[in-house]
Amino acid sequence: MKPKAIFNWSSGKDSALALYKILKDDQFEVTSLLTSINKEFQRISMHGVPVSLLEKQAESLGSNLIKMEIPKEPSMEEYHEIMSKTMSEIKSQGVTHSIFGDIFLEDLKEYREKQLETIGMKAVFPLWKQNTTDLIHEFLDLGFKTIVTCVNETYLDKSFAGRIIDRDFIKDLPVNVDPCGENGEFHTFTFDGPIFKNKIEIEIGETVMKTYPQPRTDENDSGEYVFWFCDLIEK
Repeated sequence: MKPKAIFNWSSGKDSALALYKILKDDQFEVTSLLTSINKEFQRISMHGVPVSLLEKQAESLGSNLIKMEIPKEPSMEEYHEIMSKTMSEIKSQGVTHSIFGDIFLEDLKEYREKQLETIGMKAVFPLWKQNTTDLIHEFLDLGFKTIVTCVNETYLDKSFAGRIIDRDFIKDLPVNVDPCGENGEFHTFTFDGPIFKNKIEIEIGETVMKTYPQPRTDENDSGEYVFWFCDLIEK
């Protein structure tokens, strides 16, 4: 019997490649995809993708989908409470592992492992410490198709939002931007590839700017992060 696992699905390229590798290795029974949803806007947290497109992905992947609804601006306590409740319910169904598409953020990996340890589950990272340039080329070579849904203006300008990731996109990235956007430079939505039964048909809507407060480092620091979101519409 293979151990049961939940897959933390962001809808983007790293999730898609990680799931591809997990399914290929066939060491786990992936019971469901788990995705954090902004409760107010019914969009994927940080990626800004409508829930309807997320549901289309799950349908094409032939996977059960668990939507974890998060308030618009939750406190850490609220977030921990929602996550703990959700994961405890998942564990009660015999799930022992939680799979992530993280690549090299040590603090995030440590956080995930500690949170899961408190409820007796283990974290799995199929892409961990792999070269991100190699990963993005492997992703494209496998036939995956993904679109940039949002960019952090600290790293990329508005023109990158709504672009399909291809060889030209990679060449156009500034030298300080990770080719997989692992530092939060950009997020994506994957709409086709070897693990999908059918292509997710999308249309590109308008690109809008949204700002988020930066964490304060001193009493005078009140800066903002600026993100450009490309609205994706289900065809």
